Amino acid sequence: MAFSSRRIRSLHTIVFCIFFLTSLSFAEEASHDGDSPKFPGCDHPYNLVKVKNWVNGAGGETLTGITARFGALLPKEEKNGVRLTAAFSNPLNSCSPSSSKLSGSVAIAVRGDCDFTTKAKVAQSGGAAALLVINDNEELAEMGCEKDSSAQDISIPVVLIPKSGGESLNRSILDGQKVDLLLYAPVRPPVDLSVIFLWMMAVGTVVCASLWSEISGPEEAGERYNELSPKETSNVSAFIAEKDYLDIDVKSAVVFVITASAFLLLLYFFMSSWFVWLLIVLFCIGGIEGMHNCITTVILRICKNCGQKKLKLPLLGETSLLSLIVLFCCVAFAIFWATNRQASYSWAGQDILGICLMITVLQVARLPNIKVATVLLCCAFVYDIFWVFLSPIIFHQSVMIVVARGDNSGGETIPMLLRIPRFADPWGGYDMIGFGDILFPGLLVSFSFRYDKTNKKGIVNGYFIWLTVGYGVGLFLTYLGLYLMHGHGQPALLYLVPCTLGTCVLLGSSARRAGKTSGIIVPKKLHQGVLLAMHEAVDQLFRSPQVVDSISFLLTPSGLIV
Repeated sequence: MAFSSRRIRSLHTIVFCIFFLTSLSFAEEASHDGDSPKFPGCDHPYNLVKVKNWVNGAGGETLTGITARFGALLPKEEKNGVRLTAAFSNPLNSCSPSSSKLSGSVAIAVRGDCDFTTKAKVAQSGGAAALLVINDNEELAEMGCEKDSSAQDISIPVVLIPKSGGESLNRSILDGQKVDLLLYAPVRPPVDLSVIFLWMMAVGTVVCASLWSEISGPEEAGERYNELSPKETSNVSAFIAEKDYLDIDVKSAVVFVITASAFLLLLYFFMSSWFVWLLIVLFCIGGIEGMHNCITTVILRICKNCGQKKLKLPLLGETSLLSLIVLFCCVAFAIFWATNRQASYSWAGQDILGICLMITVLQVARLPNIKVATVLLCCAFVYDIFWVFLSPIIFHQSVMIVVARGDNSGGETIPMLLRIPRFADPWGGYDMIGFGDILFPGLLVSFSFRYDKTNKKGIVNGYFIWLTVGYGVGLFLTYLGLYLMHGHGQPALLYLVPCTLGTCVLLGSSARRAGKTSGIIVPKKLHQGVLLAMHEAVDQLFRSPQVVDSISFLLTPSGLIV
């Protein structure tokens, strides 16, 4: 059977979806316990530090550093910090007593030649109020100590900054300019408003995608999904008219997750700036199609005559003027986002493209029954937990977190995330949620809406509203876990699958115990005859696909439900 042009578009939308199955929620850490051993006087957590600097009284760029396992703790607020003059240690490695005057200043030393505790003791003995160590690379390395280093005697704060930050300070001091520094270590707030907005975006995307058939027109919502249980297949299904969506079967559900895992590994091993650029291009193409679909659907819903004007174009043939105008606007929007993706406001464009893409994907890919839903979500459940929590056993780091952060990507970040800036966080950054955490549960939630609509179930006695609540609760538990784990990446499907699929199973079991079924039950003795009659009538019914589409079967212990 030949594919329609819209079905071809549906297929490559699903292909794009495979590239965007990052499933993770995380926030960057401002404090962590580290891997280095702890001893008396050497047991502080590693905290990020803001290093404010002034050159001849003019404020400069604020640098980011990290505290040592030992030494005095820094104030948490800028107003409690003390502005001190910076001075080079002499020798610069601070491994032997300094010949420079360090009294009441921030001593600056370079990494190497001796351990960190020795540098701190030398600076302290010279009268320094703090020690600033310049790393030999751009990383914020952990400054630990040895067991017999007597780190408890160190009473000044010790901070390490990356090489680039140290070079800028060096240039200013070598030019004879006065450099003042102020060190403080602000903490992240327990809860940020961005989490609430991200929760609303994720739940809103799932609800909007589920109700999209009502927006696009009730005539597109007549699919028959009669039971939240596997259906007995029949030859009648072979004659059902072709639809503009793809039903996911058990085999494709397993292959889907395996493909996502393979692509995740590909990203992990070959992540680079050009690879991320490839993802950005694919994301833009998928986002353009999703945005075009959403906008044209809404416009045609409001003004049904807007799409009547046609144009004949080379290669494209006859096309709607409305569709062409919307396509041009979507392409312009995607190009603008791609060229300004590093700007502070780029998250908004990324979220718009991503939400439109996911709404379209949830219209194209559909679950035919609860059996496929169970297989898909259980596979995704294992997939998420393995790549976040268990992959460090094999790869020595979490593959999912490395990919989501965009490590080794030359400063680029992958686009298959919804993200929103942390408004009240002094460290800035973003809260994020992977597309997979919306798409996987979203397939089940949208299926439950079609089931409720087909079986004329009310809001309270249906599945849709409770699965939506379950999805919202699952996201809440995800962010609770994120808070309890101090910002460490969480496999959101660990919470979302039990809260959605589990809710569905509980509701189904409750309905079964109450003896509630949908449809007309044919006595078991007659079900074979009914099936034969249905098969013989196929040729006559084939001319009226809507009739065939309205008939479904479910073989139960009580008989055949038609």
